[in-house]
Formats: sequence, structure tokens, C-alpha cells
Amino acid sequence: MNIAKIDLNLLVYLDVLLREGSVTKAANQLSITQPAMSNGLKRLRDLFKDPLLVRTSEGMTPTKRALELQPTIRDVLSKLESSIQPETEFSPETSTRTFRIMTSDYAESTLLLELIEELNSKAPNITLDLITPSDVTFHDVEQGRVDMAINRFDELPLSFHQKVIWYDQFACVLNRHNPRCENFNLEAYLSGQHIWVSKTGFGIGVGIDPNEVQKLGWVDAELTKLGKQRQIRVFTRHYHAALQLAKTQNLIATLPSRAAKIFKDDPEIMVLPPPFDIPPIALKMAWSALLHHDAGHIWLRRLIGDVAERMTHS
Repeated sequence: MNIAKIDLNLLVYLDVLLREGSVTKAANQLSITQPAMSNGLKRLRDLFKDPLLVRTSEGMTPTKRALELQPTIRDVLSKLESSIQPETEFSPETSTRTFRIMTSDYAESTLLLELIEELNSKAPNITLDLITPSDVTFHDVEQGRVDMAINRFDELPLSFHQKVIWYDQFACVLNRHNPRCENFNLEAYLSGQHIWVSKTGFGIGVGIDPNEVQKLGWVDAELTKLGKQRQIRVFTRHYHAALQLAKTQNLIATLPSRAAKIFKDDPEIMVLPPPFDIPPIALKMAWSALLHHDAGHIWLRRLIGDVAERMTHS
């Protein structure tokens, strides 16, 4: 294939087609007619000798070849877009920019509190629009409509840039007067009633089935390996709610340690290590290739990294 004979507009067409999964939506985004986009798809199929998008019951589905091409084409176009943009400096002291960040309750309760304090001194006019995981899809981040996502992710699209902010262990939070505190072994842990708290990834969550232990996450997966199961009384997606319930209702909350530390100075709370091994979790920051070279975005990513490093060593 001679690249000199390739119409580079076709790569733009393919990039948008794969992101939108629809000829009509892709045509609208590129402000061209639907017949023009259909013709572009035909030329792309001829170029790559592959159908690329196949109509199924779920709509236009990319082929294996298309999925292989997608991250490469996105990366090439992103670099080209950034290279032809005029260079502009970012001045945090005077910027009035709004950064939209999808963040879990865990990240808000830990990292974001410190980040906002840092912003108050270094960028007093910058605004953060914090969005919950249920309000955002992968597509929103990929399109740059959301600046970044900060959460624990089981998996991320290959087109995303990502960085581990920190790793965190688990801790158990109990009311100090809970009799299980005196000898907090596995038997005591399992004899209590528990609060389950978690929200990872993107999209609207669904109700929990307590019997589907394999879907309950890290804590219950490790208990299953031991042939054990805890009695979960409350399911929640909010760490502050879990902490309050552990404090007032004689329940046990097993949480990432940084979230548990929110109540470390509360005289009514006891924070104890779990009586069994739980692998650490990774809090990650993910963002679109479209924003990777943006000066303001680079500044914010670096600031988040600096704040996280300082918190890790404090």
C-alpha cells in the first residue's frame, strides 16, 4: 500500500465512525452528508480489504481488524492535531478554565480534598466540575467532553492514556465499643454484620444480588478463596455513608485505608487491619488522547501527581 495515494480524510472518517458506531452520527459530527460518509466507508473497506463495520442486532459493530486499527489511527490523528495547533502557554494563576473530572466517592474523599486546597493557592480562578461515575460513559471521556476519570478501573479502552495515582491497602472500621474489637480475628469478622461499599468504572450501576459473591469485589473474592462468606447488611456506593454506619450501627466497614483514615481522629471509631489478606487496589487517572497535549491538561495532571505523591509520603 502506497501511503502517498491514501486520502488522509479517510482516516478521520474511520476514527469518527469507530467512535460513533453509526454512519449518520459520524456524518453529523463531521458536518458532511450521510451519502458522503457511506461513500467514505466504502472506500475504507476497499482500502483495508475488510468490512470494518458490520451491521448486527446491536447496531454497527467493528470487526477485529477495525479494533486493531482504532488505537493506532487515534494516536496518529491526535499527534497530527496537536502538531498543527498553535502553541499556547497555560497560566494557572489567571486561568478561569473549568475542568470536568469523573471521580468516585473514594477519590473525592481523599485525593480531591487535597487537590482543591492546592488549587486555592496556585489557581484560584479554576473551577472543578466533579461528576459521578453514573453520569459518564467511556465515550464522554474519549471525546474530551470530560477531562479525566479518577477511579478504580477493571479495564480501560486501549485509546486512553492512564496513570496510577497510588496503591491502597484495606482497613476495617468499627465502633470502638463493638465487642469484636477486643479480639479481631477472622471468626470475629465473620460473626459481625457488614457494609459493602464500592463503585468502579463507568455508567449506571445495577442492584446488587448478595448471593452473587463473585461479583461483589475484592473483599468478598478473597473470602471466597478461604471458603468463607460475610453477612452484608447494607450495600452503598458512598464511603462517608459507610463510615457513619460503622460508627453508629455496630456494623463493620471494610474500606481502602485512605478512606478509613477520614475518621482516624474520631474517638468513637476503631480502624483495624483486616484479619485476612486482601490485595491492594490501584487508583488511576485516565484521559483521552485528544487532551494529552493540551497545556492546561498537562499542568493539572502534573499537579494531581504531585499532590498524590505528597500524600503518599506524609
